[in-house]
Amino acid sequence: MFDIGMTELLVIGIVALIVVGPKDLPGMFRTLGRFTGKVKGMAREFQKAMDDAADDAGVKDIGRDLKGMSNPKKYGLDKLNEAADSFEKWDPKKSAKAAKPRTPVDAEKRDAALQAQPEPKKDTGTAADTPLTSAKDDQA
Repeated sequence: MFDIGMTELLVIGIVALIVVGPKDLPGMFRTLGRFTGKVKGMAREFQKAMDDAADDAGVKDIGRDLKGMSNPKKYGLDKLNEAADSFEKWDPKKSAKAAKPRTPVDAEKRDAALQAQPEPKKDTGTAADTPLTSAKDDQA
């Protein structure tokens, strides 16, 4: 709390020895220890009272609800993190070696299969062949 090192305590002790005197120094340290203990006890009691008041107000319930709402498993974010991890571990060199390279024979088979398929029928009618008006419009 105060971040006092060993050298600072030594200086304080020497100054106290000079100011208070060697006769009254043990009594002063005893009184200082009792005072410090009372202050720590009061701080613990105050903290416990604040925790009890927070429990009565339902702060723990709200905190539990907020933690539940921020749970990544609830929203599926854990699967997103797993996918990102697997993407980072992915080595394109390994997957490129596993893929079978195309050979000229494969390309010839593909071309032969495309030529064997029948050609789709072409629509010979044009938009100019269809009438834009109905028979009712012609009579009027």
